[in-house]
Amino acid sequence: MKEQSQWKSSLWFDAPTFAAYRHGRFIIGELKRPHEIITTSSCSGGINKTITHLVNHQSCEGADHKDRYHEITAMGPEGYHQSVCRELSLSDETTAVMGTAANMIYAAHETTSFEDIRVDAIVTAGVESNATCAGDPADWIETREGWNKLAKVAGTINTIIVINQPVMPETLVRTLMTVTEGKSAALMELNVSSRYSQDFATGTGTDQVCVAAVISEDQYAYRSASPHTKLGELLGLATRTATRNALRWQNGLEPSLTRSLLHALRRFGFTEAAFIQAMAERLSQPLHQLLEKNKNAVMYEPQVTASAYAFGAVWDRARYGVLPASAASEILRQQAANIAASLAAQVENWHTFWQQLDVNMDRPLDAVYDALALGWTAKWQSKP
Repeated sequence: MKEQSQWKSSLWFDAPTFAAYRHGRFIIGELKRPHEIITTSSCSGGINKTITHLVNHQSCEGADHKDRYHEITAMGPEGYHQSVCRELSLSDETTAVMGTAANMIYAAHETTSFEDIRVDAIVTAGVESNATCAGDPADWIETREGWNKLAKVAGTINTIIVINQPVMPETLVRTLMTVTEGKSAALMELNVSSRYSQDFATGTGTDQVCVAAVISEDQYAYRSASPHTKLGELLGLATRTATRNALRWQNGLEPSLTRSLLHALRRFGFTEAAFIQAMAERLSQPLHQLLEKNKNAVMYEPQVTASAYAFGAVWDRARYGVLPASAASEILRQQAANIAASLAAQVENWHTFWQQLDVNMDRPLDAVYDALALGWTAKWQSKP
């Protein structure tokens, strides 16, 4: 078919059991031989042995693409699935489809192997506005009449996994757990915060996955995908690495660039605008103007950021009940003093800063702003 020949000319890479194509707003995984698949695809979901193509599709842009979103919503899951398959001239019965706002050019591919086992992970990822932690308050409820609120589509992690070895049915289900753990490990590594609570993100609310394992009666079928096994290790490592790389391209989450006050404290309400406003309320006009012109020198200062991460970690321990509530304010006060001393580059004056700080557990973030103002003032009002 003409349409199929178009994407057929866009080979991305060729693997032993499948070929991957990247064509415009699509990534197509074409399976060369039968695979057993477990997928979240709406029309071919669950466990399926007849799927021949795995498709990841950029269905919209990440922000305010309302006309496109309403068009897809009006189609319904089946209509959307069929429209993607028609555009690629693929059978809707043998194709698994995942939709996302992420750009396909930012997709990451990672291969891991050990002896005869090979695992390929293809991941697109975006977490800027839809990252969530399991157990966060939900915005939607599904009823027989439909959803009670329009979905937000700006953040999604889509994962395609292809295993070149057969696995048992229960193992195929277990792969989902290991792959999800690998994805969550990448988010933990990058300190991605939930957009719905003060917790770290474990994924987004619209994540999708396809895992395919080759079918062969002549080969051994693996019985475990636990992280204790080599297959589990390869699944976790490929997913973790590909997710991390996809987030680097899509959202600019380079590890070194997460070295910022914003990244350390965003989940608690810290924003650049709030930071500048808080400093305006706490600093003299000349010092505030100086800070505005040099804000990145404060936001990305390694020791200041390290202290902010420590403040957030201690705050977590207090929230989770690891530390007694009666001691939380005093413990956070010590971390705030670290922030002030680090910004001022005056560790010897740590006790002086500690004496000037206080933490109200109803508004702990105020202590961070107080510490930053103290540190900035001490840095530039002290004698050279």
